[in-house]
Amino acid sequence: MIDNTPVECCDLMAAHPDIVDQVRREMPDEDTLYNLAELFHVFGDSTRMRILYVLFTSEMCVCDIATLLGMTQSAISHQLRLLKNMKLVRARREGKTVFYALADDHVKTIINQGLEHVHEL
Repeated sequence: MIDNTPVECCDLMAAHPDIVDQVRREMPDEDTLYNLAELFHVFGDSTRMRILYVLFTSEMCVCDIATLLGMTQSAISHQLRLLKNMKLVRARREGKTVFYALADDHVKTIINQGLEHVHEL
């Protein structure tokens, strides 16, 4: 819940109350902001980013991801579980093999936007 108590800043109380009121009305609720922070937390791990980038390029099974990244299947599976829980990747079973891919185009857009930003630095 957002605290509506005026906060003293500078020498004025809410120097631009119209802007403050507009932003207050448009501000997402705390649960939404928490979930957004959790989403970006997932993107904050380089191992998970490597996995997402691999899946950006191609659908793959755990064995192939582990081989490509030089990690154990157990470590990859652990990270994939987190990514799946955040709905960033999806799984498809083919016989005994499970293939992973990015969940949707939103994930591709986030990665593309991030790469563009990093390349501008």
